[in-house]
Amino acid sequence: MEQKKRQSILEAVLISADKPLSVEKLLGFFETQDLVNRNDIKESLASLQEYYKNRGFQLIETASGYRFQTHEDYKQWVTQHWDEKPTKYSRALLETLALIVYRQPITRAEIEDIRGVAVSSHIIKTLQEREWIRIVGHKEVPGRPSLLGTTRQFLDYFNLKSLDEMPSLSEIQDIDKLYPELDLKMHDETDSTSNNAEESI
Repeated sequence: MEQKKRQSILEAVLISADKPLSVEKLLGFFETQDLVNRNDIKESLASLQEYYKNRGFQLIETASGYRFQTHEDYKQWVTQHWDEKPTKYSRALLETLALIVYRQPITRAEIEDIRGVAVSSHIIKTLQEREWIRIVGHKEVPGRPSLLGTTRQFLDYFNLKSLDEMPSLSEIQDIDKLYPELDLKMHDETDSTSNNAEESI
């Protein structure tokens, strides 16, 4: 199959996909007689990435594969499609997520020890419902508490291929800048260690 047609097929498949597609999955769209291999797919993807580099949307690679998405520079215009405002997350949730990202696998009790406050069950539930974190095992101590870690969906959401692409903690000057995509609430929840008050999202 000639390169131009192969590239157009991949473009059509990726634009119509509802989730990232790996090279292997993309290869599965071709028949044996098409004579397309993994290197052909990678070559076409690289060409598409270059072609869309300076356009309104781009082809990016995440942990799960490749996907088309609108360019971050045009977020303020694209979001006008929706009447609902995006969910805003609290500093408490952001700090909990950051600890899971950088200290995983980690238990809820260990998060509480570091932050000095009780972690709301609602925060853990929200992160699990978003499929950003999951239980990766249990710590071999009395009670065998769950060990929490991040997911492939977390990497996909933040356009990461792996955790190696995360900035080091020493590079982060302000926790608000760690996940700008979350549109962090500007106010902090009041933490109370005396009554173990739970925090909201």
